[in-house]
Amino acid sequence: MSELGTGAAPGGPATVRMFGSLHTLRTERGLPTTVEFEVPDGGMPAHEIAAALDLPREMIEGVFCNGHVFGLSRRIVPGDRIGFVPHGTPGPHRFMLGLWKAGKEDEEHEG
Repeated sequence: MSELGTGAAPGGPATVRMFGSLHTLRTERGLPTTVEFEVPDGGMPAHEIAAALDLPREMIEGVFCNGHVFGLSRRIVPGDRIGFVPHGTPGPHRFMLGLWKAGKEDEEHEG
């Protein structure tokens, strides 16, 4: 399924997956948990993609992008493979995966 992002003319798709409680939320809404999302050539922040997919920002702790963890301010460009990760990942894994650091970077960016 393809979902069109907002903003400038689409540049190409990014593959978006939802994990944990975000996966459950999409399933309960009868929506796919993996989508091809059209992003403009210049990209867009992950939090805008989450909003367009109606994923509550307060549920998201970080975003995997091409195998690395980032905060929601990460700019997503066509061809990226991303996954939204909810809060609730067990403590040690949050540190090992980089979720804790990604969340702190986003807080500094916004604050």
